[in-house]
Amino acid sequence: MELNRRTFVMGSAAGLAALTARRAAADANDTLVLALMGANNRGSQLAAGYAKLKGVEFAYVCDPDERAVAKGIDAATPSGGRRPKGIKDFREALDDPAVDGLVCAAPNHWHAAATILACAAGKHVYVEKPCSQTPDEGERMIAAAKSASRVVQVGVQRRSGSLYRDAVERVRNGAIGEVILAKSWYYSNRPSIGQGKQTEPPAWLDYNLWQGPALEQPFRDNVIHYNWHFFWHWGNGELGNNGVHTVDLCRWALGVDFPTRVTAAGGRYRYDDDQQTPDTLSVTWEFDGRTILWEGLSWSVSLATKQTVGVELRGSKGSMQFDDSGWSIFDEAGKLVEQNGGGRGDTEHLQNFLDAVRGNAEVNATIDDGHKSALLCHLGNISYRTGRPLEIDAASGRLLDSALAEYWQRKYRPGWMSEEKA
Repeated sequence: MELNRRTFVMGSAAGLAALTARRAAADANDTLVLALMGANNRGSQLAAGYAKLKGVEFAYVCDPDERAVAKGIDAATPSGGRRPKGIKDFREALDDPAVDGLVCAAPNHWHAAATILACAAGKHVYVEKPCSQTPDEGERMIAAAKSASRVVQVGVQRRSGSLYRDAVERVRNGAIGEVILAKSWYYSNRPSIGQGKQTEPPAWLDYNLWQGPALEQPFRDNVIHYNWHFFWHWGNGELGNNGVHTVDLCRWALGVDFPTRVTAAGGRYRYDDDQQTPDTLSVTWEFDGRTILWEGLSWSVSLATKQTVGVELRGSKGSMQFDDSGWSIFDEAGKLVEQNGGGRGDTEHLQNFLDAVRGNAEVNATIDDGHKSALLCHLGNISYRTGRPLEIDAASGRLLDSALAEYWQRKYRPGWMSEEKA
């Protein structure tokens, strides 16, 4: 399970050059070969999405859950054809020179290590949101992608959707004047995760591999496969899970990078269960003369719309609302003046990754942008966990209070992460 230190810090220049040459040759071919890491739920959705596109195939489906491997293989080959090899450990796929890219849909605590390892092996990466579990990891991922000259696409698919690209373009062109406030939300009626108990891992799961770089914890029967989102050791709560999508849209529309101040308030109010992250949360990010707000409720549906997510922009000449059903522009008096629809971007985002790998397009959601949006979520969670506002360096996004360093990065199992950044 140990990560080779030389590989993690990008290896020798000669070795990387050889890998890059082989990848360049593969990139010139019509068919791009991918490996899927994490085949439950989102992973199988991504496999099915890629399988519908031309010029792509999966060579490997990797998951420590043997049941998920079969599910992922079926998703990757819906119409027959060459079925990918099912394996537990994705690092076996990284050793294969025929593989061009890694699609990482593993839990959040895996995103950084998998991306950095893949870049070091000369692979391009599609990594799900949030791109990192800690701010430090995002910085490491940026360095790894840059050092290896690899394409890294972050799974905030709305950046490729015609609906959202059109909406942001209109805002940037002054449709509602100077945007001062961006508000986003997530509402969903989730059930309780209950009170779990410590047991032996099930026979179908390689729990040691599932934990990967994270410090070992005993197996509990209400964590895997989805509820890890609601434990700080594995996930980032609802803000990092679903909030990152609309927070990213707000940041994109306003054209801002790092805030100067972050304030969060909320708690676990609905159920008395094992969940550690808040089920009710409000976060405010202050920029230079502009503000982003996010409100999350995991136990109540939206009353104003059937959509679980949405964004509202307030400008000096009007306002705009948009969600996955479309966008609407209102004048200063609140009168509807224009509206339109469009696609959310799921398929387009996958195609954009393939096009970028082939050198035919710029990636729509770079690791730099993915880090900046994930960082807003991390900062919101840090403010909530510490119970205090955070003062931020607007040039770097870093905390000004060094006493909060423990929240900036995490500890790993020995051998997995170097102390120095790639």
